[in-house]
Amino acid sequence: MTRTTAPAPSRCARCAWVTPRAPAPPPSTSFIPLSDLATVSLDTGATYIYRESNERYIPLKFTARGRDLGGTVAEVQRRIAHEVKLPQGYRIIYAGEFESLQQAKARMMIAIPVAVVLVFVLLYALFNNFTYCLLTLASVPFTVLGGILSLYATGEVLSISAVIGFISLLGVSVMDGILILTYFRNLRLRGHDHLQAMEESYNARMRPLLMTALSASLGLLPAALSHSIGSEVQRPLATVVVGGMLIGPIFLLLVVPALRLAVLRRVKFAAKRQGLGGRAHA
Repeated sequence: MTRTTAPAPSRCARCAWVTPRAPAPPPSTSFIPLSDLATVSLDTGATYIYRESNERYIPLKFTARGRDLGGTVAEVQRRIAHEVKLPQGYRIIYAGEFESLQQAKARMMIAIPVAVVLVFVLLYALFNNFTYCLLTLASVPFTVLGGILSLYATGEVLSISAVIGFISLLGVSVMDGILILTYFRNLRLRGHDHLQAMEESYNARMRPLLMTALSASLGLLPAALSHSIGSEVQRPLATVVVGGMLIGPIFLLLVVPALRLAVLRRVKFAAKRQGLGGRAHA
């Protein structure tokens, strides 16, 4: 909603205005005709005057269809700045859903970095090794890529709902990495070489990974395909999760193992250190 504050009311419906002619006479018991005091006429004026913070404003409402709200308001602001010259004392305030969107973006700018830091701290408490922590997060970019491709393919826009879907993908990707690397580390402690340990890890954990991906994607598929009333809120989230869960495991099973194996072959075993997940080699 666009709200324009103005020093005077706008002209709209027909109203009755009373214009005083002269000061009222002193109080008395006699009756004075209204025509002696004022002129009664019909004129145009504001049927309702909106006020906020002791200021008058005129609300202008519109809805963005077929495009994102942020891009629409940005274009409106740009065109108003170049084509509209407001009189002195007037200003434009963009409120409503756009104001809520800006507030949610500001909160996300704080919540997402904090969540990533907390995830990394918990991973280090589990593995007690920075290399394993980074490799656990190696599958996150590929899962996020699946969500981005799904948004592009369906024509959806990046909204707060879609950002929440990406946060969900972050949690699922980290859990998949924990399952793989925990099993890999245990096999290495038993004396398996890097290649054998990585192959057995993916062979043993492939079924749980695929079950997690399919259950999440199939469960949210109806919401991703829905076009009923209110679906514009849940559809971006469901689209991101379905795309990330379907495309992410492909990279997780084909690309991420080679990446992790190439890095782990360069890591030398040192003294054992105790972590939440048991002993780990540095």
